[in-house]
Amino acid sequence: MSSTEHPATPGATLRNRTFSEIRVGDHASLTRRLTRTDIKSFALISGDLNPTHVDDQYALTHGDGRLVAHNMWAGALISSVLGNELPGPGTVYLGQTLRFLRPVSADDTITASVTVREKRDEDRRVIFGCQCVNQMQELVAEGVAEVIAPEVSIEMPRPDVGVLSVQTYDRFKPLMDAAVKLPPIPTAVAHPCSDSALRSAVEAFERNLIVPILVGPRARIDELARAMGLDISAFKRVDAPHSHASAEAAVALVRSGEASLLMKGSLHTDELLAAVVAKDTGLRTARRLSHAFLMDVPTYHKLVMVTDAAINIFPTLDDKRDICQNAIDLAQALGMAKPKVAILSAVESINAKIPSTTEAAALCKMADRDQITGGLLDGPLAMDNAISAEAAGIKGIRSQVAGDPDILLVPDLEAGNILAKQFTFLSNAESAGVVLGARVPIILTSRADTVRARLASCAVAVLMVAAREAQHANVSV
Repeated sequence: MSSTEHPATPGATLRNRTFSEIRVGDHASLTRRLTRTDIKSFALISGDLNPTHVDDQYALTHGDGRLVAHNMWAGALISSVLGNELPGPGTVYLGQTLRFLRPVSADDTITASVTVREKRDEDRRVIFGCQCVNQMQELVAEGVAEVIAPEVSIEMPRPDVGVLSVQTYDRFKPLMDAAVKLPPIPTAVAHPCSDSALRSAVEAFERNLIVPILVGPRARIDELARAMGLDISAFKRVDAPHSHASAEAAVALVRSGEASLLMKGSLHTDELLAAVVAKDTGLRTARRLSHAFLMDVPTYHKLVMVTDAAINIFPTLDDKRDICQNAIDLAQALGMAKPKVAILSAVESINAKIPSTTEAAALCKMADRDQITGGLLDGPLAMDNAISAEAAGIKGIRSQVAGDPDILLVPDLEAGNILAKQFTFLSNAESAGVVLGARVPIILTSRADTVRARLASCAVAVLMVAAREAQHANVSV
């Protein structure tokens, strides 16, 4: 009896075993760790978009948070053993019968094995017993496969078929990893009276990002938590009768120093920001408030920020100066030493009839005069030559920003909102959203956000707080 293990290395050869070489009892296997990319790749190829395979939110709500593989992924591993190892190249697959005994989830390690049970001399058919076990040696699938074994020996280089890559938005991972190593930040959560709002706070707590202070109608919040099966007994709760009062009380917690972050619950954004900008009781600074989407766009080579797409409808030049500075400060807090800012317009040349072009030129000159600091600005730039160095080169634009911006500064809210939603719904981008320019970062999440997006928003805000505290400590020293 012989045995073959899978781990083939690049450049290794494939060698089959002919029908005459095969003996009853021969065995071969491979071991493979299942990744999120494997699961999503299989879903992409098969067209099976069952949310258990592709939807992080569904996996968290209905399971342990791990994506579950399509059952036939285990069957595909068995096919790999038969096609690559035993019998190997030249095998004709006739059929397979499998029973799936337990689910296989991301990070499971599966060993697929085949053992020769029977040979039929008249037609070179070979019957294999098949099984897959996980890292706990639990049987996850078993069955029988039938093949026609090759008649002629084949030995060949293992083909290089490349790598199938599925974007899983892991560009947020370094930020998450950095944030969870920091002490969790006390966070006033304003009016968490919906499923998504309360779950967002609990998820961020479970990931060691924040310590929620739940501000809103206490009885309503407690009842919602019971209905959702969430344990909020460890959280401080501040009773407030309605959403307006919740916003004011949450802002008061930040002003008193009891909370270092503010998080939007199920109230309207305008309600929360009204409390933030209140003259005597709010969290205003000399800066204009602005919103930034930090986006992981699969077709772009790094995280990119879009600002402002949510607060300032028709920003003035002075407003844009603050929007730009807010974004640069955020980028630096996230580790970008000198972020590149592309100031967007419809064209890349200055045209007095298009105000966004003259404002872009003014912003660049303001940076030259240190009215905006810490970033490298260029504009006006149209979207194509902002994102594509090739497009910029064709148009003769010489720029250190074109093709490599960290920040996209949009002309107005309409343009920014459209751009961010195009990234999200046409390019499958994931985003983290935060309001800047107040005394503390403000975490904005929505019902449509995925788990990853909500946690990324919290992580971004946590890193901003840590950067500010480090800066203040250096100044004090």
